[in-house]
Amino acid sequence: MSGPSGGTSANGVKKARIDIIPLIDVIFFLLATFVLFTLSLNKIQSVPVDLPQATPSAKPNPEDESVVVQVSDGATVYWNKELISFADIPARLISYKASVAAPRVLVTGDDKAKYGAMVNALDEVRKAGIQVSIETAYRPTGR
Repeated sequence: MSGPSGGTSANGVKKARIDIIPLIDVIFFLLATFVLFTLSLNKIQSVPVDLPQATPSAKPNPEDESVVVQVSDGATVYWNKELISFADIPARLISYKASVAAPRVLVTGDDKAKYGAMVNALDEVRKAGIQVSIETAYRPTGR
């Protein structure tokens, strides 16, 4: 009689045994088949889109009384290229709104601006009840 490695017990009856190696091979084969099958289903389709190009106006409108608020690092803010502190924004917005019939503010930032400071500037303009726009083009500091 053979011992435990032979697959028979002491009384001569063969014990059932599961061989795990072929099972692992089958699982890896099924996994590879599934991956290849799902990759063949994903056909990337795209639609060509012609987006319009923005053309900056060559001459600024002299009647345009909008204000540019540029946020930089820390509490540094530029009001139409004039350096002010962030705490001065609400007072300037109130006086600007009182002096202009249709006030508009363009909020922009330079490469040193933090996201939180930009959001705070936008909130101040919205609190003042002024129409606000956000510039997404790069501007050097103070321009």
